[in-house]
Amino acid sequence: SRPRGRGGSGTPGPRQIPLPTFLGVVVPTLLSMFSVVLFLRLGFVVGHAGLYQALAMFAVAYFIIGMTVLSVCAIATNGALDAGGAYYMISRALGPEFGGSIGIMFFLANVCGSALYILGLVEAVVDSFGVPPVGTGVHVLPQSYWYELLYGTILLALCLVVCLVGASIYAKATFLIFLIVMGVLATILISFFATQPVGVPIHLPHSNSSETENGLFTGFSLTTLRDNLGGRYRVDYTTGQMMSFSTVFAVMFNGCTGIMAGSNMSGDLKRPSYSIPRGTISAVLFTYLVYNLLAFLMCATCNRTLLQNDYGFLRDISIFPPLVTVGIYAATLSAAMSNLIGASRILYALARDDLFGRALALAKKTSASGNPIMAVILSWLVVQLVLFSGKLNTIAGVVTTFFLLVYATVNLACLALEWASAPNFRPTFRYFTWHTCLLGIAGCCVMMFLISPVSASASLGFLLLLLLALHYLSPSSTWGYISQALIFHQVRKYLLMLDVRKDHVKFWRPQMLLMVQNPRGSARLIDFVNDLKKSGLYILGHVELQDLDALPSDPLQAQQDSWLGLVDKLNVKAFVSLTLAPSVRHGVRQLLFTSGLGGMRPNTLVLGFYDEAAPQDGLAQHPAFTSARDEVPLGFPPPRAPAAPKLLSAREYVGIVADALKMLRNVLLARHLESLDKAWELRRPAAAPPSIHVWPVNLLRPDSARYADTCSLFLLQTACVLNMTRAWRRARLRLFLCVEAGAMPHAQEDKLRQLLKDLRIQAQIQLVPWDAVVGLHWQAQRVPPGGPAPHEEESAMNFPGNASQVSDEYVRAANKLVLEQGPAPAVRFLYLPRPPADTSLYPLYLHHLDLLTRDLGPTVLVHGVSAVTSTQL
Repeated sequence: SRPRGRGGSGTPGPRQIPLPTFLGVVVPTLLSMFSVVLFLRLGFVVGHAGLYQALAMFAVAYFIIGMTVLSVCAIATNGALDAGGAYYMISRALGPEFGGSIGIMFFLANVCGSALYILGLVEAVVDSFGVPPVGTGVHVLPQSYWYELLYGTILLALCLVVCLVGASIYAKATFLIFLIVMGVLATILISFFATQPVGVPIHLPHSNSSETENGLFTGFSLTTLRDNLGGRYRVDYTTGQMMSFSTVFAVMFNGCTGIMAGSNMSGDLKRPSYSIPRGTISAVLFTYLVYNLLAFLMCATCNRTLLQNDYGFLRDISIFPPLVTVGIYAATLSAAMSNLIGASRILYALARDDLFGRALALAKKTSASGNPIMAVILSWLVVQLVLFSGKLNTIAGVVTTFFLLVYATVNLACLALEWASAPNFRPTFRYFTWHTCLLGIAGCCVMMFLISPVSASASLGFLLLLLLALHYLSPSSTWGYISQALIFHQVRKYLLMLDVRKDHVKFWRPQMLLMVQNPRGSARLIDFVNDLKKSGLYILGHVELQDLDALPSDPLQAQQDSWLGLVDKLNVKAFVSLTLAPSVRHGVRQLLFTSGLGGMRPNTLVLGFYDEAAPQDGLAQHPAFTSARDEVPLGFPPPRAPAAPKLLSAREYVGIVADALKMLRNVLLARHLESLDKAWELRRPAAAPPSIHVWPVNLLRPDSARYADTCSLFLLQTACVLNMTRAWRRARLRLFLCVEAGAMPHAQEDKLRQLLKDLRIQAQIQLVPWDAVVGLHWQAQRVPPGGPAPHEEESAMNFPGNASQVSDEYVRAANKLVLEQGPAPAVRFLYLPRPPADTSLYPLYLHHLDLLTRDLGPTVLVHGVSAVTSTQL
């Protein structure tokens, strides 16, 4: 047998004996399903609804619970079960949010069910012994709301004592009660045949205190049967409320809610996966046959007056009335105990799983034998509160709604497991399909709202609140989340449908691969690129310079959790892709080739700028960490010291840019982004909103400057995408048009304005004369005396092979020109020239980029290779 009482307190003691199928599942389920409805409300159901509607009610109710039983059996046979029954099944299948919220709902359902059975027992006692008299018998007990509450409290205390002793004594007590109930049932069946026709005087409290009427037991009569075939709804004599199909069904359905009584004992069963399916199905089939048989016998032998106005009439027509009275008491008391012990086991399982923290800490305590005594006491207290409702029919609708909601969720759990197609979902019980689960869910939801729209809506609202609370407050679990399996299943299906051959420029979106050496120095860059992605793919890439051949295991596995924790803390919608490589350049190539899946692959590479500035630890000051009082966690090393060597050379850095362009990836180089205080920029007053400066001209090659080439349009699109995000909508786009004297600047402006209009980009255009800057460029381009003229092909290149002729003086002048355009923006976008074909010029190329962007503040150099804008509808 398995150990019990985990999480309890005290010294180890003798453990409880595990229960077999019959005692642990069949007996509790039968007693819970019979109880009140069989002895006290079956006549009520048949009397109001008639035989046809009653049989329809049974068919609908048993169809719903039949579908649910199939789902319960499937989940119960898919692995080891522990304490908690339905809660354990749902929580391990759907995860802690659903499991915890449904666990609370199921706890409340069992609590209200226990109160309902206690109230039914009080009603039976008062009918037999109450003053004024109702029916025959000895009448000595005074009747009033407070007296009936006192009787209920005493009976509930008796249940508490049995449940405190433990599951073993409960099983023995229920077996004794089971024998009594079966004896009473046999007596009732015999009585229908053996009892002679008799009149039963009935007191009608809601008509007149002195008025009585005779109910008739006619024996088998075709006339009586015909009279009872159709429905005839009247006022319920216990509550004074008019009955209807839904209210009668709500009461009747309580006779079907006991199907989980055996499942609730899962922690006390010898073999739960074996016992629950066999025991539950057997009990359900038996009760269905008995209910239908008794409904027919009642309709054939009792008139409406008797059925509608004397809920204890079975005692009056019995060949041995005292035995029926004992049976009613025993069955309802057993059902009350069953629900009380079920509620305590659910509460104990919830407490042990720590989903609600300290709120349920007290319920973890167990006795030496493993009985969760504190959970039993807490459940008893809640049942005692429910007893204040006073009447059985008053809470029947609420109890039914709670149980239907739980059953719907059990079906949902099984449906989710089936649809997820997880290889480890292999229940040994195979008599179910996703159709049965779906039918069970639909049936439960429809009946919930038919019975009580208000209770159903309130229950769903309460369930939603619990879901949200657990989602945000509960600790993560190791049970596995069905949502992850379902998401995987759907994502795989849709990724296969995402055909790259059907891509169109109208639906282009940026898909970013941001290379991060150490997140401590890149927190704001990570956040900035998250704004740039525009609902596209975003991958954080990292290259670890190690050789797997020289290592005992993959070092990236240990780092993965740190990176994922970083993504969670920074609240960015990004994936993480780590790789091992002998050099950074090789690693970036690997990630560009392999990152993404199917039609979701990065089309844009983002790099930090290569300069001599020492990286700062921006992660320690990031609000995500300072507000949570975390030390900079996550196991990332401190930033590189200023004197420490870099992991890659300038030549290798430019080579990465060249590699990306050869692979037809757009490239973004971000400089000084760690100085971007987005929160401050976006808090600027409306009179001086933040601005984004856009320079769509190749400043290092003014002789080939065009505003409508692929790279310029990509630069415009990138700035526009940033401006479209919610955080940056207040920012103003400013587009700088560099003009020379005599070049018809206004015509160029009109042409650019028309282009922006066609592209639906709102931006302010500002003309910038740059004759002095261009003059410096041409001065550098003059051919020295006797020297060769530049080759035609070479001069047509985006960044010429004669890059050495672009002087530092010219680049500084271009930098000054950009810097002078005030006021200072939040971020600048500049045109990134293509690296030179001659790799020996890579250091000079990087030097020119450094001069161009020096002291500009947050700057993004952009080079686009793909068409990204469209003027079509």
